[in-house]
Amino acid sequence: MRAIGFTQKLPITDDTSLTEFFEPKPTPTGHDLLVKVVATSVNPVDTAVRRGTTGVLPTPKVLGFDAYGIVDAVGDAVSLFQPGDRVWYAGSFKRPGTDSEYHLVDERIVGPAPEKLSPAEMAAIPLTSLTAWEALFEQMHIDVDTPQANAGKTILIINGAGGVGSMATQFAHLAGLTVIATASRPETIAWTQDHGADHVVNHREDLVPQVQALGYPTVDYILELSNLNQHWPEIVSLIVPSGSIVSITGSDTPIDLRALKQKRATFAWEWMFTKSYFGTPDMLSQHDILTRVAQLVDSGQIVTTLTKTLSPIDAANLRTAHELVESNRMIGKVVLTNESGSD
Repeated sequence: MRAIGFTQKLPITDDTSLTEFFEPKPTPTGHDLLVKVVATSVNPVDTAVRRGTTGVLPTPKVLGFDAYGIVDAVGDAVSLFQPGDRVWYAGSFKRPGTDSEYHLVDERIVGPAPEKLSPAEMAAIPLTSLTAWEALFEQMHIDVDTPQANAGKTILIINGAGGVGSMATQFAHLAGLTVIATASRPETIAWTQDHGADHVVNHREDLVPQVQALGYPTVDYILELSNLNQHWPEIVSLIVPSGSIVSITGSDTPIDLRALKQKRATFAWEWMFTKSYFGTPDMLSQHDILTRVAQLVDSGQIVTTLTKTLSPIDAANLRTAHELVESNRMIGKVVLTNESGSD
């Protein structure tokens, strides 16, 4: 089968930074599905892994996590799917990625695909929706099904126009929270408002006076999706006593957790790959989340965050997609698909 990978860190403008090669088509065993990939997206994690690689790899590393595809074959322990099923998922950090014709993935982190979206629209959603869902409803313990009880609660989403922010804004709005999202450009401000933000503040300026000018001395929840170190003093100032903070971005230098002691606030990391990376007992929860999100998409309560489609899935288009993500100016998601048509 054909795959696209890299062997060393090179500028994405270099034609050899991502190249096509051939390798054997894998055979599924156990809980694995063999999926024929129809569409896949590029996330910041793809570019971070490529740019963070040192030395020269002995064999090409295949990136790609989001996928929509068709089940081609199943392992002997599979019970959730069968050949011919349409599926979507976000893959594992420890395994070869979705930038290939066929891909092995554990059925427990796979969901049945929505019925009403195009392949490209579907491939934009899995990784960001899992990240946002786990951050809000598992780490922050918000109940998505009690919007009336959540009314009056406020969340600050830092970087509302990015992939995860676009899903988190929708989920938080659905859960009944008052959503304050950050954005700095006219187009990103409009985007966050279109996806359910009640208020928008500029993350290039001090967030504290901006949020407080809206009438919120503090907020109940803060979801940090861009530059934790830069925003940490603002986060400490704005979080309500006993409030909840979740970050996905990591930090270059240690953050001062002692600053939260007086407020008795909680801080947690969110990494969507944790369950599959460690084989946790709750791996199946990602199947359940993707099943639920597919229902929300089909009912029109959640919309895709696709903004750019490239076709077909080849090395040149993948390099273009990486370059778009690396620009740090992407709104929504870029997807590659083997379906005809692009925008």
